[in-house]
Amino acid sequence: MTLAAFAFAAIAGAAFAGKTGVPETTLSAPATRDDLSAEDKARVEAVTRPATDFTKAERFEAKSGGAATSTKTPDGNAYSHPSENLSFADREQFFVGNGIFKKLWVSSPSSTAASDGLGPLYNARACQRCHLKDGRGHPPGPNEDGITTMLLRLSVPPSTAEEEAALAAFTTTRIPEPTYGGQLQDHAVAGLDIEGTVAIDYEEIEVALAGGETATLRKPTARVENLGYGPMANNVMTSLRVANPMIGLGLLEAIHPADIIAHADPDDADGDGISGRLSLARDPESGVLTLGRFGWKATTPSVRVQSAEAFSGDIGISTPLVTDAFGECSIAQQVCRDMPSGVQERLGEVEAPDPILDLVTFYSKNLAVPERRDVDDPDVLRGKALFYEAGCASCHVPKYVTSREAENEEHRFQLIWPYTDLLLHDMGDRLADGRPVGSATGREWRTAPLWGIGLTETVNGHTFFLHDGRARNLLEAILWHGGEAEAARNRVVTMSPTERKALLRFLESL
Repeated sequence: MTLAAFAFAAIAGAAFAGKTGVPETTLSAPATRDDLSAEDKARVEAVTRPATDFTKAERFEAKSGGAATSTKTPDGNAYSHPSENLSFADREQFFVGNGIFKKLWVSSPSSTAASDGLGPLYNARACQRCHLKDGRGHPPGPNEDGITTMLLRLSVPPSTAEEEAALAAFTTTRIPEPTYGGQLQDHAVAGLDIEGTVAIDYEEIEVALAGGETATLRKPTARVENLGYGPMANNVMTSLRVANPMIGLGLLEAIHPADIIAHADPDDADGDGISGRLSLARDPESGVLTLGRFGWKATTPSVRVQSAEAFSGDIGISTPLVTDAFGECSIAQQVCRDMPSGVQERLGEVEAPDPILDLVTFYSKNLAVPERRDVDDPDVLRGKALFYEAGCASCHVPKYVTSREAENEEHRFQLIWPYTDLLLHDMGDRLADGRPVGSATGREWRTAPLWGIGLTETVNGHTFFLHDGRARNLLEAILWHGGEAEAARNRVVTMSPTERKALLRFLESL
């Protein structure tokens, strides 16, 4: 851990002391690995050192998710297999969770009481509708209506001292748009107007590459149409988001906080141009200030919280963690709040009572990372060397050994290869959405994990990448990088066509 990272962790906690009535002086995270013996620490340090020999694959490199890696055939179901080291009993729990993940919720009242509660406003009727085959969302094609596997986030700048204090204390990550809330819902139950629809326009930008090649990028602009509840605030901030792939989430949660803190360098103390920052998040269950790990801007601390927020925001289903039965209906949408809810007294006080959230969380945490392919291929190894030489590995940190004290046994003490530091990085003007959320500014994004990325087309039938799906292939995704990644991006631009092909072969092998 750099001195700057330690100072940031301490100051971040101290800055919010007293604003929530909770005295905080540090993050609720140890700065060093407190789960390892001295012998284990030495082993972990040795095995996670950056690669230096690119003539052969590293030991265990193909097992991206450690013992949890799926060794099934890499076909259209490659993202949907359980952690390979799950017990028989846990596999049963996984498949029950899978059933709930796929379940279509219905509006209230209905004859299927256990599935009541959809909406009243919503983006999808099931988790699987956004995370198709547990994979990556995409922008709508020319023959598609709506943005089924993506959504439009909304917020406004704080306008009162109370809103500023809530943001500073991380009791909220953003101030919702007064009428339409935190995201635009383009579906509604019968008898209720939808909030609106989203259309996307594209501007094409040509980029010259070394070797006489060119690439064409497309810059998206979202248009909101058919607003159902009046105009939006003039100062509304919007951001398109595609659904993230679901694989390896439990393993990311099992990375020890100290290993994330160790990579943080907010003031660029080492002068390498990379200044990753910790994302801070308040855990709604414990109330403590902790590390955000999930979502495009790392605003969510756990898979359980992420699942509960998706149930509420995307489907309009209340859980023990997010208990509003009306989901995203704002105070300005009283007609929405007055619609029937799916709460059944005999089942509990929310529409998805225990153990539904726990089962979906377990399923989400145990979707296995597929085994890598072609790790010994000479072109893949050359591409790996170029990945390191270009500086990509500075943010897309290749490997970790997970905590011995991870919540789930199957995730403990595993050598994993996610290719992320889970930190926030300034990605420059090209990728800026101008919408701050939690710790993240309007120019910052969490380093996206790269494991499994080479199977996107196999599973989801497309190769759209980045937060809004603007990149149509991996090369375009690289070329959109800026800010802290500008030097790495420029190195790729100046590579020979053969080198770029090798780099892409490496990425496709992940």
